Amino acid sequence: MKAFRSIRLLILLVATAVAVSGCNVAKIKDLKVTSVGVKYLVPTSSRSMDAVLLLALDNPSVDFTVDDVRGVVRYYDREMVHFTAGELPVQARSIQVYELPCTALLAEKVSLLDLLAIAAKRSLDGMTADVKLHVKLKNGAGTTLSFNNLDLSSFSQ
Repeated sequence: MKAFRSIRLLILLVATAVAVSGCNVAKIKDLKVTSVGVKYLVPTSSRSMDAVLLLALDNPSVDFTVDDVRGVVRYYDREMVHFTAGELPVQARSIQVYELPCTALLAEKVSLLDLLAIAAKRSLDGMTADVKLHVKLKNGAGTTLSFNNLDLSSFSQ
């Protein structure tokens, strides 16, 4: 009988932990990106570059880490850059600017000069992005989020 109670208690604890984790992951969707900027771009070859993006985030929820960031940036519907980024720890209940290092690879038929000419304008007008990323909580629970056709000029500083 005690073993049966222990198993029921264990199942209840696991179900509660899963439910709480699910609620916390759902709260992450309240995150707001208030601005996006580019701190710097450094060409690393004729087809790639390293960059640091500035992301102003308003996080009303829990601590979490963003990882496995992948996406594509378009300029007036023309694919320009495919990018990846590493981990970004985001603090709970905070509004702050984060630096996100990333690596970019130029799309076919796009030259580094094309991209630098666009960057020299210091404007995000006409730029959109598709982004896919993984979000994980400290307890290991996580989810993958996708954002399509984001108008980057709406986030400009």
